[in-house]
Amino acid sequence: EVQLVDSGGGLVQPGGSLRLSCAASGFIFRSWPMSWVRQAPGKGLEWVSTIGAGGAILYADSVKGRFTISRDNAKNTLYLQLNSLKTEDTAIYYCARDSQFRHYGSTLYPDSNPRSKGTQVTVSS
Repeated sequence: EVQLVDSGGGLVQPGGSLRLSCAASGFIFRSWPMSWVRQAPGKGLEWVSTIGAGGAILYADSVKGRFTISRDNAKNTLYLQLNSLKTEDTAIYYCARDSQFRHYGSTLYPDSNPRSKGTQVTVSS
């Protein structure tokens, strides 16, 4: 059974930083592309970033240059470093096991991909 457990969210001021983690189990982590997605109140799932099995990385334009995705295959863990946070980054953040390595652009992220329960990130002064 695929299990994804995320952590690291919280309340931070604009311009601040957070680091999210996602512990994976139940599948061969190193073989799958992994993504971070988010959902703001009243909106659909927004794709944030994907890291491929080989380490290639894609970012949504809205976070490029501010967020950094990484993975540690020895620890079966996915990370997202969030820097220069803005109020519009406020959302529930989920990690997901992706079915393909692709740039989702502005399309809604597939609800069918297994994902974590989510961790709240609130950016407010």
